[in-house]
Amino acid sequence: MTGLERPNATDLAAQLQALEAALQSHAVRADSVRLAMLLADEFVEFGSSGTLWTRAATLAALPGEDFCPRSISDFHARLLADDVAFVTYHSQRHASGALPPSASLRSSLWKWRDGRWQMTFHQGTPIPA
Repeated sequence: MTGLERPNATDLAAQLQALEAALQSHAVRADSVRLAMLLADEFVEFGSSGTLWTRAATLAALPGEDFCPRSISDFHARLLADDVAFVTYHSQRHASGALPPSASLRSSLWKWRDGRWQMTFHQGTPIPA
């Protein structure tokens, strides 16, 4: 899914999971234009590292990061209003180079704006090994 079609209740979870997966992919993380389209101007993240990320900081950091593959499981989406959705899921970062694997609980708020979903808030909470 492209993120350009407003979903009905049946495909909301599938569409938002695809957008979350895109944000975890190397292709999107390395592409500032695609990344900027998915993050709202007011985007903020409370990272699993404890770091507070703004949209500007995220756009500056992600394209040059040492990428680690990630996967999503136990994904749930709920429409909170006609134009706001809340998602939760488990994320697994796979070992890559010197970085060990890690797991976290994730949540995001998505806002329907200008014909597409944009992430306005994201939080990662580490799951102890």
